[in-house]
Amino acid sequence: MIMARWCSRHGEQMRGGWMAGRLAQIAPGVLVATSEIFTTTTTVVVSPGGGCLVVDPAVTVADLAPLAAELAERGLRPRAGFSTHPHWDHVLWHAALGDVPRYASPRAVQVALRERDALMAAAGEDAPGHDPALFGRLVPLPGGATEIPWDGPAAQVVIHDGHAPGHTALFLPDTGTLIAGDMLSDIEIPLLDLAGPDPAGDYRAGLERLAALPGVRRVVPGHGHACGAAEFRRRVSADLRYLDRLALGEPFGDARLTQDWLRRDHHAQVRHAAGG
Repeated sequence: MIMARWCSRHGEQMRGGWMAGRLAQIAPGVLVATSEIFTTTTTVVVSPGGGCLVVDPAVTVADLAPLAAELAERGLRPRAGFSTHPHWDHVLWHAALGDVPRYASPRAVQVALRERDALMAAAGEDAPGHDPALFGRLVPLPGGATEIPWDGPAAQVVIHDGHAPGHTALFLPDTGTLIAGDMLSDIEIPLLDLAGPDPAGDYRAGLERLAALPGVRRVVPGHGHACGAAEFRRRVSADLRYLDRLALGEPFGDARLTQDWLRRDHHAQVRHAAGG
């Protein structure tokens, strides 16, 4: 089961509450809220007409209801949603956000559908109460699409298989904002999809695609803190160094290994790299 390893990954962090801050503007028309749980980000891209694109809304029901209320207070109405990848905390929704298409890459949609029961079970353990009728109800991007099909600012898709099958970052060229999904975190090591055929290679390929984007001025990771261009480059370098050391298949440390679950997953990745 492709998602089983990740599903229990964050369990010991699950003691938190509603957003550690309301939506904050990090760039013109780009709003970010951060949940205390997993330091998870929700990103909202604003259209001049009052619509918005909601990316990875998370994490608990008690997070999502106030998120929808704040959007309404700001006069913003969701026109579309987007899921960066098929892990349970990135396929969530709330009825108050409206009945709109919730896009993901075609492969991510396939995985979310196939693994739906396991993902729902994981959500039920860590963030109970989500509406099953809305959980993971994603639609694939149109074939060959290079941008989100909506009436707001251009949101280019960067699809790769690092971290999860069909993982997709969004790049907003108007503001130079990269919504990175579960990559480029300041608080997590690279977390590989060990069920894939080439976990480290897939992650490196995805990271290199993000690093090659022209004009990145701001980055929003799925877990962690938004940053500017210089920190973006530092994070890319740190993650590439991690992958280089991992390839040796020998034990090593990293300053981001601050929690038991991260150390556990790091050791599993080292064992996998060593052929264990």
